[in-house]
Parts: sequence; C-alpha cells; structure tokens
Amino acid sequence: MALHLYNTLTRKKEAFQSNEPGKVSMYVCGPTVYDYIHIGNARPMIFFDVVRGYLEQQGYAVNYLVNFTDVDDKMIRKAEQTGTTVPEVAEKFISAYYEDLDGLGIPRATLNPRVTENMKPIIGFISELIDKDFAYENGGDVFYRTRKFQDYGKLSQQNLDELQFGIRIEVDRRKENPEDFVLWKAAKPGEISWDSPWGSGRPGWHIECSAMARRYLGDTLDIHGGGQDLQFPHHECEVAQSEALTGKPLANYWMHNGYIRINNEKMSKSLGNGVLVRELRNQYTKEAIRYFMLSTHYRNPLNFSDEVMDQAQSSIDRISNAAGNIRHRLELAVSSPDGHPSETVTKRMAAVLAEFHHKMQDDFNTPDAITAMFQWAAEANQLLQQTSIPSEDLKLALAAFEEMNGVLRIVDTPAEELLDEEVEQLIRERVEARSSKNWARADEIRDLLAARGILLEDTAQGMRWRRK
Repeated sequence: MALHLYNTLTRKKEAFQSNEPGKVSMYVCGPTVYDYIHIGNARPMIFFDVVRGYLEQQGYAVNYLVNFTDVDDKMIRKAEQTGTTVPEVAEKFISAYYEDLDGLGIPRATLNPRVTENMKPIIGFISELIDKDFAYENGGDVFYRTRKFQDYGKLSQQNLDELQFGIRIEVDRRKENPEDFVLWKAAKPGEISWDSPWGSGRPGWHIECSAMARRYLGDTLDIHGGGQDLQFPHHECEVAQSEALTGKPLANYWMHNGYIRINNEKMSKSLGNGVLVRELRNQYTKEAIRYFMLSTHYRNPLNFSDEVMDQAQSSIDRISNAAGNIRHRLELAVSSPDGHPSETVTKRMAAVLAEFHHKMQDDFNTPDAITAMFQWAAEANQLLQQTSIPSEDLKLALAAFEEMNGVLRIVDTPAEELLDEEVEQLIRERVEARSSKNWARADEIRDLLAARGILLEDTAQGMRWRRK
C-alpha cells in the first residue's frame, strides 16, 4: 500500500507524492515564544516528529522546519511585565522549548527559523504583494486585500461574505474592507521595531510563515502542518499571501491535528486548566506522554487525565517487558544449526510489520500501529515460552520491535555502549569544538556522553572521563 494522507484542503485521503523524488519539504507552525509550551503545543511536536521519522524510515530525505515567532504583541507585553526586552524573553523560552523537546524524546528540526532573523525576506514579500496590488499601505500599516484573492476560504471551506459576520474582526477604518488583515504593523512609541519602506514597525503574524516557508523550502511545500486551531485564519491567510504572490499552491498536502481536552473540558486560560509540558514531564515518562499523544488518531480530539496517563504507562510496560525479555534471552542464546530464523517466527514477524506499515501508511494511523506493537508483544511472549530459542529468532523479533519503536518511540531502549576509543574521540572533538567556540557542538557531545553514562572531569592534566 502506498502512503496516503488526509488533505485538509480537499477533505479526502490522497496518495502521497513529493515534489522531488526521495525528498520531502515539511513546514510546521511552531510556538510564539512568550511562555512555556503547554500540552496542546506538544501534540503537533510529537505527531509531526513521527511523520518525519516514518518518512525517513521509508527512505525520504526530509527537510523539516518549525518556526519560532519571536516578536509579537504577547512578547512585547511579556517584556513589559518582566522588565526585560523582547529578545531576552525569546531566548529564555526558546531555551525552555528545547528542554521540553529533549524531554519528550524529539530530535531537533532541520531548522528553527526565527521571525527576527528574517526581516529582509518578510519585507521583500510584502513589497512584492504591494507591487501586485494585493496589499496597500495606510498610516504606516500594510494590509492585504482579502477580496482580491478569489480563493480565500478554500482551506477552511468558509465563505468570505459569511466570515465577516461570523468572526471577530478588528475594527480599523484604515482598512478598505473589514476582513483585510495586517501584513506590517507600524511601531508604537518604545516598541521593538525594524525599518521598512512604510516606516518603523514589525510583521503581522500571518506573513512571517509565508515568507520563511518560501525562503527555506521554495514556493510549494510538500506538507504544511499544524494544529486545527491554525486552519483559520492563520493558514487561510498564508494561502492567500503565498499563492497571490507565486501563482502556485503553497502546499500540496495540509495536515492538522485535533484539539486536546483536559478532563473532558476545553483547555483555556479562562478555565485555568492548562497543563505545561515541563510540569507533565515531572509526573510522567516521555514514553507515557508519547503513547498518550499517539494512542488517538491525530485528527481526532484527545482527552487528558491522570487516569489516562496511568493507563498509558501500564500499556508501555507490557511492550517494554517483552522487549527486555527478548534482549535478556538473546545474551545467552546460540545459533540454529542452519544459521537462519525459523519459518514460523519469520512469518509471524513479517505479518506484524505488514500490519504496522499498513496502518502507518493509512494517514498515519498511530493507534492501530500501536495495536500492531501489542501483537508483537504477544508473539514475543509466545516465543519466550520455548526452553531453547535460536539467536536468529530472537534477533528477528528484536529487529521487528525496533523497526516499529524507532518511529513511535513509545518504549525506552537501552543506550548502546560506547567503546573506550569512541569516548576518547568524542572528547577530542569536544575540546576542538570548545577551542573554536562551537558551543552548540560541545554541549551536544557532552549531552551524548552523559546519556551514555560517561562523566567528564576537568583536571590539572586536562579533560578526563569515567563511567558512572
């Protein structure tokens, strides 16, 4: 079965085909970094990481971008409240974001572009829209002519004439029409700002993603993703801006994950029921959090509760125990006479993997893919009942588990033991990184060694290491 995705734009599942053979460009809207991320932010972080991981397992080279909105009204207010600056607020919460990312077992995106580092392409994008008569300036602000883009509303499948009565629209007499949205905001006294042809100011929210997606991934993305709440107006406005400028589809496939409810209530600031990821990580393992997020299809709503999280951990333990027992038996196992796995185990593992991939290729049906992992655990436990198991059978079973868990990562796996010469080489590389002030690489190596149980010590004779 070929990979099929549900495309929000067409409201149906479609066979996936990338723009370039063997390559995938994917843009997912990231956080506005004015506070710690909450459980609602974590769902797309985890899900689209699984999408990326599965595509890579299928042989694609994935160029995966998650942006940071590091300047907007919320960040300006946060800076005022804390007596700091907008850049300082951004640095604090970007650092916290990465801590949560690591705590959830999510690898870094290919790139995390920031709005403040992309002012030139953003201003250029707006200028081109003005040249094409899709935007206009008034009083230092620049607005998009929404009605000029005839397909506005096609992503959310809403009618523009009805929208202006059905959504909250900021009243602004400088707009030609109430539904026009801002591309550039004139700066108020004392606000952070950048020079532009229309005076000092900063970008509107929607334009930043259009400009950064185009700069780093081209005119047409393979996949554009985000939470369901972004479908309108954010993604709808992105479509209008980008397609008016390029005349090409902004994305071939649009993917949106559903909402998260807290104890069967909508998560909202007014109810005060938000759950921060940093708090969640103190209560539960990253595997339990990932299991919870992936145990419901990504397009469906998800309900969080302590009971659900406890059930998630219990479910993980069933699979984890089976994998651990397979590894234990493998340590003492001997080869079969012919050096090949048995026909029975070969067929059973092939059937489990076929089911796993069938579900993953059906619009990333992770709950049913997890069911395949439970089927694997049942097969593994049945295999373990044998008094003598050839190493080939155990290796085959373990390989099947790792193929599935390598994508979902709902079971913790023991880190590979580093050989002494590998440790020495990494330490030499870290010393070189520090001497060249490549602090990111130095920290990366330090964290890698720490995860493998290697402690570094500064001595009068230089850097030394020891195992925990």
